[in-house]
Amino acid sequence: MNRRTLMGLAAVVIAAFAGSAFATRENADEAEVRAALEHYLQGHATGDGQHFRLVFHPDSKLYFNREGKFSTRTAEEYIGGASGKPADDEAQRKRRIVSVDVSGDAAQAKIELDYPTVFFTDYFNLLKVDGKWMIVNKTFNAKRK
Repeated sequence: MNRRTLMGLAAVVIAAFAGSAFATRENADEAEVRAALEHYLQGHATGDGQHFRLVFHPDSKLYFNREGKFSTRTAEEYIGGASGKPADDEAQRKRRIVSVDVSGDAAQAKIELDYPTVFFTDYFNLLKVDGKWMIVNKTFNAKRK
């Protein structure tokens, strides 16, 4: 092989390694976002507000429409509504993380909560704050069954 071919191969190897390192970081961040969202899901399953407190940034807000009117709540108001125990119909409730999209220190996620009388679609914006993924914004839709 001539020098030009060797240089080209070296560039390909370096690019592949750099891309692999970036992909590995992206995969690690996605796993960390999913772990944070699992606390959110556990908060719903158990009714324990401490799970929510682990992932909601203190300055985060929730936005939604209630009876056709724009509404908002602080994270503290939301967490304060946790009952401290699982819902009576917990065995019939289903929850899942639908998607996670990470870009550097920012992420978006979608979660579905399928309950006997209502289907929630939650959208989250998360930021990596001091090395920890935190929910900074939640919007949601509630569809009565």
